[in-house]
Amino acid sequence: MPRMLDVSDEVRAEIGDEEAERLLTGDDAPRSYDCTSCRTPGDPETDRTSTVLFVGEETAVLAFAHAGCIPSQVVNVSEEQLQGAVRSITGDSPAPQAAAPGPAGSVPRSVPGGQAVLGITSGLVLIGGELHPALVVEPTAPIARPGSDGPGDDFLPLLIEQGFHFVTDTGEVPSPLAGWSVLLAAGQLHAVLQPDPRGGKPVAWWQAHQALSVTDGWRTAVNRNQRVLVYAAPVGSIGQQPREDLLREALDRAAAAGRLVAASMPLAGTPGA
Repeated sequence: MPRMLDVSDEVRAEIGDEEAERLLTGDDAPRSYDCTSCRTPGDPETDRTSTVLFVGEETAVLAFAHAGCIPSQVVNVSEEQLQGAVRSITGDSPAPQAAAPGPAGSVPRSVPGGQAVLGITSGLVLIGGELHPALVVEPTAPIARPGSDGPGDDFLPLLIEQGFHFVTDTGEVPSPLAGWSVLLAAGQLHAVLQPDPRGGKPVAWWQAHQALSVTDGWRTAVNRNQRVLVYAAPVGSIGQQPREDLLREALDRAAAAGRLVAASMPLAGTPGA
């Protein structure tokens, strides 16, 4: 009997008491699984295991994860993302390759203040002798405040209003940002989530059209730290850097010019600091 399995109240409410009990008694629980976060093997008989329910517009998929990677929770995703996660979990698509540092993808998303294409770069940042998983966000065009007529760029002021802080020293870990989180599922990057202003479940601030691969080192670091450092800079500040040392240099230059804000965020569903 998988005594190490956790079914949260949120998941139980979605799947029903009968199915939850079948999981807890072992009737429907897997003998082994690949963690939906770190993609390494797990055994609910011996490993503390979380049930994670991915819910799309039409379908839902129950997955399993090490409790140390992600707690039992319900994760709302687009139907397209859900199908991609299913293919990754079941092995119907090629396994994600370790991507070199550089642009992980850019998609049209609603950001505070308007529509823009946000470029996302994943990489590891060395702070205090420890590698931290980081995402660098840079729009491809200036972001104007709603209702403004001028050509100005309000990307940083709008993020400051959301709780991001200017980076004056890239050698310090950015402050936590309450309510924001990073969704990593099936070992791939799906979204950056922000609080719903109406008080509902978090909504996507940035969302991938197709789940984005990250390196094994990035996944290892995020599962160790349970936090992602999210940096943001106006268009033209960072650029597409092919190596992590060049990315760090670009962050240093942007910070020195007063053009870099940042925050640290937990994985989706994990408690903030």
